[in-house]
Amino acid sequence: MAQATQDPAAIKDMVREHYGSRIQSSTSSCCGPSASSNCCGGASSGSCCDTPTEIALYGAETLATLPADVTTTSFGCGIPIALASLKAGEVVLDLGSGGGLDVLLAAQRVGPEGYVYGLDMTDAMLAVARRNAEKAGASNVEFIKGDIERIPLPDNSIDTIISNCVINLSPDKGQVLHEAFRVLRPGGRLAVSDIVVDGDLTGLPVSEVQIRAALSWAGCIAGALTMEQYRELLAEGGFEQVSIDVKQRYTAEDLLTDTPETLSSLPADAVSDLVSRFTSSSITARKPSE
Repeated sequence: MAQATQDPAAIKDMVREHYGSRIQSSTSSCCGPSASSNCCGGASSGSCCDTPTEIALYGAETLATLPADVTTTSFGCGIPIALASLKAGEVVLDLGSGGGLDVLLAAQRVGPEGYVYGLDMTDAMLAVARRNAEKAGASNVEFIKGDIERIPLPDNSIDTIISNCVINLSPDKGQVLHEAFRVLRPGGRLAVSDIVVDGDLTGLPVSEVQIRAALSWAGCIAGALTMEQYRELLAEGGFEQVSIDVKQRYTAEDLLTDTPETLSSLPADAVSDLVSRFTSSSITARKPSE
């Protein structure tokens, strides 16, 4: 894969710095400068600046259950808490929990008898998430620092793993999925939203290597797996009952505020063809029961 040619440590540093800066500036929606390269998707339809990302994804009614300033910290591309069908009493882990929005919504669904962990590698994100939890009065949550490639939790300790447009940011997605499998209990579920390539990046005027080099890892697209690659890595990790469903297919307006130099000379229809292969998709899988 072309993404493997980039230095993993440099990728993680870039992602950490990018999102640490974003959360500190409190610009979470897609409507800031160079918006499309700075967040994982926009509104579900139309221009991403028509509606704040959080309202477009979750709906105003859902967000009304939390303090207003908590709802301005999402960088996601989907709704993993709805995908997961969480139940009261479950223990949940959010990979790349950011400002904590999905953690807090999950905590409402599992109730006081359940528990939700948020894992993030960025100090600024963790600080905001902990403040948000305090504002929301959530006592059944914990935000922990660490890498999603090395989850700091015991084997067989989690019922459901969620994640919102984060796994694509990892330079070692296979390791992430192996770790997810390790911490899930037998029969446990993986329910994540992510940017996924439908098909592949061949048949274009530029190579896949050139395309991925031109796009932004922090913007969630340069490191996106194809559907086939995602299925293969999930199977290699031990998961079964794998499902990948496209929820949104992107346009150049969504993802390319400033067209990278490598792509700027391409015909408009070629750019449109390229970008339409990037999707916001729902991925579900299950750890076999013993």
